[in-house]
Amino acid sequence: MQTSTEKKPWYRVRMMWLIVAFPIVSVIMGMTILYFAITTYDGLVVDDYYQEGKNINLTLHRDKAAQAHGLESTLDIDYPHHLLKVQLKATHLAVLPASIQVSFLHATRAGFDRVVVMQQQRPGEYQTTLPDLVQGHWDLQIEAGDWRLVGLLVTPDEAHLRMLPTPPLG
Repeated sequence: MQTSTEKKPWYRVRMMWLIVAFPIVSVIMGMTILYFAITTYDGLVVDDYYQEGKNINLTLHRDKAAQAHGLESTLDIDYPHHLLKVQLKATHLAVLPASIQVSFLHATRAGFDRVVVMQQQRPGEYQTTLPDLVQGHWDLQIEAGDWRLVGLLVTPDEAHLRMLPTPPLG
């Protein structure tokens, strides 16, 4: 009886693949994470928290001004024709502004934010071309002078939005 101790080549040994697999998978995952870290931008964190905290008073003042002017707005989006229409009404404001600024602020990615300035077409009616918006949740802000109106929009599911002044806190 002769026993042969035949040696298998290293690539045929299962234990070898188990030992090699962990470092290989780690390198692949590391490269994937590095790729996403380099190619995507997730925005900056505000450096000056104290200054941002002081600016909250200005924001509250703008919301109170919108309420004092009795402002109300309706925003309509015509997705097929890429049109943005805003109707603005004020009960206590003598003259509506000649132009307003509409900010589309993406809920999670500041790089997608868009700002458009709209000119008044007729009293209280503003119209412009709709900026390119990715699908998702948007914070909207209409502002001019000392006031602002805010609202939430989901594109492309919603095409009509009514915006009222933010109620005071407390």
